[in-house]
Amino acid sequence: MDGGQHTFPAENADRLEDAVARYRRLSAEELAWGLDLPVDGTVLEVGSGTGFYLDDVAARVDGALGLDVQPAMHAHYRRKGVPGNVALVTGSGADLPFSDASVAAAYLTMTYHELPREAAISEVARVLVAGGRLVVADWSAGGEGAAGPPLAERFTAGDAAENLRTAGFRVVHEAVRPETFLVVAERERGGVEP
Repeated sequence: MDGGQHTFPAENADRLEDAVARYRRLSAEELAWGLDLPVDGTVLEVGSGTGFYLDDVAARVDGALGLDVQPAMHAHYRRKGVPGNVALVTGSGADLPFSDASVAAAYLTMTYHELPREAAISEVARVLVAGGRLVVADWSAGGEGAAGPPLAERFTAGDAAENLRTAGFRVVHEAVRPETFLVVAERERGGVEP
């Protein structure tokens, strides 16, 4: 199964603002390092939710895009205050409404398990420039399940890395933590096409 079984309930959006818990799983500095910020061009977050990480990224780039399938998540982010260099787009990760090679870097934070992975990663590969970075941080199938989705809905870093390679990425970093994983990849500069 390729996924996309559910989305995080928008009525629980305030839970996504717990900075201590979120940064324990992925710090702003680690995300910036994985994306190789700053970059020339726009950075895309697929599954931007409340904009928790988008705020950190927007402070380091000229322009950012926050894509989420739930308009209610964008509404929550607007109430909180969206930086002026961020554009919010409602849409599916499986059909990104952006031109080919129009994004300098992209990331998914704790949404990989929610997406139709093959389609979403293929779409990210399509919109990324050659050499552009993709960071995937998500709940690990090897975790205990104390937080996040049920273990049956999770994947391993190896699963994610293989999906990225199939879509035309070169994996440059993998890390596994007690409940999460991090995979950093670059869009191949030539040859493999999604």
